[in-house]
Amino acid sequence: MSTPDGERADASAPATVEQSTHGVGPWPGGAEEWPDDERFDPELLAHGDTRNVLDRYRYWKLEAIVAELDAHRHPFHVAIENWQHDMNIGSIVRSANAFLAHTVHIVGRRRWNKRGAMVTDRYQHVVHHDTIADLVAWAKDERMPIIAVDNVPGSVLIERFALPERCVLLFGQEGPGISPEAIEAADAIVEIAQFGSTRSINASAAAAIAMHTWVTQHAELPGK
Repeated sequence: MSTPDGERADASAPATVEQSTHGVGPWPGGAEEWPDDERFDPELLAHGDTRNVLDRYRYWKLEAIVAELDAHRHPFHVAIENWQHDMNIGSIVRSANAFLAHTVHIVGRRRWNKRGAMVTDRYQHVVHHDTIADLVAWAKDERMPIIAVDNVPGSVLIERFALPERCVLLFGQEGPGISPEAIEAADAIVEIAQFGSTRSINASAAAAIAMHTWVTQHAELPGK
């Protein structure tokens, strides 16, 4: 997927087959019982739906699911630096889909490994920026602050930080972390509280925690 905000990212690795252990078979009753709703896909109704989607999206066309998500996307964005072909990007895209991020921005190398995304990139807007400067220019045009997530000098605990409702959560790569250029460009730097002996946690895990922190502060939670 892509958006008018940037150029489409090239997810060039082989696609993963989208399957779920909780798939459903053909629509009961045959074609005579099919719902009269253009959102439903005749192929899925006829042969079953094994995709890893919520039950309420069963048998829906891909385009219909994306349109429904677009109507409710959260106003935070996710940006990932990709100078060394980071293998965490797919997992971060998957988490961005789970938390309904507006768009994922990949900065640096265009190529990224799709395997960890588990096909969620089909439902998630992903765009590419050649440099941090390009991302910063886009964010300024959108009047959207960049919140870097890294445990570097000057960072504050994300657990005590009020995340802006409209913002870009920026993540670095596994190992080197966020580049000096990105740190310099960030409007704020936050880190995740840790209590063990390790200096850092996995980049995709950190991204999921940061996105969930945004959700706890701003999202309308389901249920009671």
